[in-house]
Amino acid sequence: MYKILRAEKLSANVFLMDVEAPRVAKHCLPGQFVIVKMDEVGERIPLTICDYDSEKGTVTIVFQPIGASTTKMAELKAGDYFEDFVGPLGKPSELVDEDIEELKKKRIVFVAGGVGTAPVYPQAKWLHEHGVTADVIVGAKTKDLLILEEEMSKVSNLYVTTDDGSYIRKGMGTDVLRDLVQNQGKQYDVCIAIGPMIMMKFVCLLTKELNIPTIVSMNPIMVDGTGMCGACRLMVGGEVKFACVDGPEFDGHKVDFDLAMKRQQMYKTEEGRALLKLQEGDTHHGGCGHCGGDK
Repeated sequence: MYKILRAEKLSANVFLMDVEAPRVAKHCLPGQFVIVKMDEVGERIPLTICDYDSEKGTVTIVFQPIGASTTKMAELKAGDYFEDFVGPLGKPSELVDEDIEELKKKRIVFVAGGVGTAPVYPQAKWLHEHGVTADVIVGAKTKDLLILEEEMSKVSNLYVTTDDGSYIRKGMGTDVLRDLVQNQGKQYDVCIAIGPMIMMKFVCLLTKELNIPTIVSMNPIMVDGTGMCGACRLMVGGEVKFACVDGPEFDGHKVDFDLAMKRQQMYKTEEGRALLKLQEGDTHHGGCGHCGGDK
């Protein structure tokens, strides 16, 4: 059992929880995720790690209620428990494998959309702790839906924008990125975009135009988290990949976003899943082999 130490409502539809999971926290790195289960019969829910403290033995998760399971999860309070809390899973951000001195020479920009702000935070925080201060663009539909502004401002050069102009400035994250590069003379060696699929698609279209290598996180299409369900199958550079076991991060300029979004819609229905399984044959499932569990 894994105790919830803190449960907060960050915005109208986003929730944060600190969970006591010492063995998971000990091995966490930015970019990874966990799978939580509320009880023995509960659904497996993959969630990106927002923060972790190996000394305190805690892992922070941020989520948005979408279906029945996450809606029920939002009702949990401090003192309640998760039946299972498995991780860390997925490959860490490739930034953590780079030579620190070389990394310090790089100009890095993040573009976060909505709940995508949560998985951007541990990467920006990790960079800051290693002497690298990145630019972070955070976009939200309205001011009320903006999350982690204070935390992000402490570890990055933060730029905030809202779709409706209710806070700081009006526009999309792509508008801010274009302004920084074309009007403010900023130059970047890498862009990391995390958020809704459509947002990441348009960030990649822009960064391709601006000639900025781009990494995206395909967490939005994960369901089972082990590759067994086939939900997160996608094409990257013409090759079949699975977000949960091969990612979740990929070269954004190689991801077929149109196919991924179409497939995501099909996967929502039983008929659609059956058709995908028929069409994709042996490549429908990715298989497991990368789950370490809470070791």
